[in-house]
Order: sequence, then C-alpha cells, then structure tokens
Amino acid sequence: MSRRLFAEFFGTFWLVFGGCGAAVIAAAFPELGIGFVGVALAFGLTVLTMAYAVGGISGGHFNPAVSVGLLVAGRFEARELVPYVVAQLIGAVAAGAVLYLVVSGRADFTSVGGFASNGYGAASPGGYSMTSALVIEVLLTFFFLLIILGSTSNRVPAGFAPIAIGLALTLIHLISIPVTNTSVNPARSTGVALFAEGPALAQLWLFWVAPIVGAALAGIVYNALLNDD
Repeated sequence: MSRRLFAEFFGTFWLVFGGCGAAVIAAAFPELGIGFVGVALAFGLTVLTMAYAVGGISGGHFNPAVSVGLLVAGRFEARELVPYVVAQLIGAVAAGAVLYLVVSGRADFTSVGGFASNGYGAASPGGYSMTSALVIEVLLTFFFLLIILGSTSNRVPAGFAPIAIGLALTLIHLISIPVTNTSVNPARSTGVALFAEGPALAQLWLFWVAPIVGAALAGIVYNALLNDD
C-alpha cells in the first residue's frame, strides 16, 4: 500500500505542477505564450506520462473523483478510498506550494492572482454562471470516467489506456477552460485554491461535488449499460 500511495502522490503532484504550471507560467508569456491549447495539452500529457510511469503500481487515479468512480463501478476497494484521496491531496497541495515558490521568484512579482484556480461567475475565465459550471463539470467528469472504464476493460488491447485517457483530458480542457478553468479533479482544484487570491476557496465546494457526482454516475451507467467484462 505504501508504494501505491507514493505513486498517487507523485502522479497527482505531476498533474497539478505540470498542468497548472503551464497555465500560470507559460500560457500568457509575452509573444510566445502557449494559450488554452498548450494548457490543455499539458494536463493531458501529465496524466499520460504518469499513467505509464506509475499507473502499474497504483492504477493511476491521481484524482479523488476517479477513485470514487472506480469504486462505484466495482474496480476499487472501499477501504482504500480514503488513503488514496489523502495521498492525492497531499501531492496536489505540495505541487501548489512548489509552484507558488517558483512563481514568487519572478523579478516583478506582486501577487499570484487566480493561480490557475477554478471558479464560476466573476472567477470564470468567460464569466459563466454557477449553473454552467455545475453542468459542465458533472458532464465532463462523467465522460472522463466512461473513457477510463472503457479503455481499461478486458475488451481492449492492454497498454493503450493512458493514451486514450490523456487525450480525453486534453479534450476536456479544450472544451471547458473558458467555463471553469477546468477541474474534473477535486485534488487539482484544492492544490491551487489554497494559494490563490479571490473566491477560489469559497467556490471550492463545487469542484468537489460536481466531479464526484459525475464520476459516480459514470460508474453506475457503465455497469448498467456498457459493462460485459
């Protein structure tokens, strides 16, 4: 179990540091900024690379919602849920702290601002409402879990699941960065909200509730309609 928890810690750290780091450091860099497409790719690549690196140890969840979805689908033990979520949260917060340390070392640093945090209303990149944020986070997490469950089933060739999952997370970010800055991962949201300015902490509840609801629904629907393993 200790090896599995360290794998979840490192995987979640890499996801938050790589994805949010791309958003905070590189997305708006003068003239050469990577923009929304670059940030979306960064998140997808973090999951793809760590799924291959440590997924064989822990299953490569790196996300409390994924752990819940796999639990509901019968792919994960209930007694392991809390240790996994704790390891994921520690990894996410550690990544947020290191990213803050890096960003605060810039010569003209004054504040971190939103710090790639998730939000709605005034905290949404596109000014989208709380209802819009709830709908898109539930829906996208639902499909993310369907892709995870399907690509890791016994019906598909082994070894390709990380590619499908990484590309799915990239697509999810391409759709929803303007709406919520894209969460689908409560650990990712928490890791930067603790250091962000603005309403990130006050709005964090939505980025726990919506992904977990979407993931749990996916586990139910997959077993009821799609699973023939």
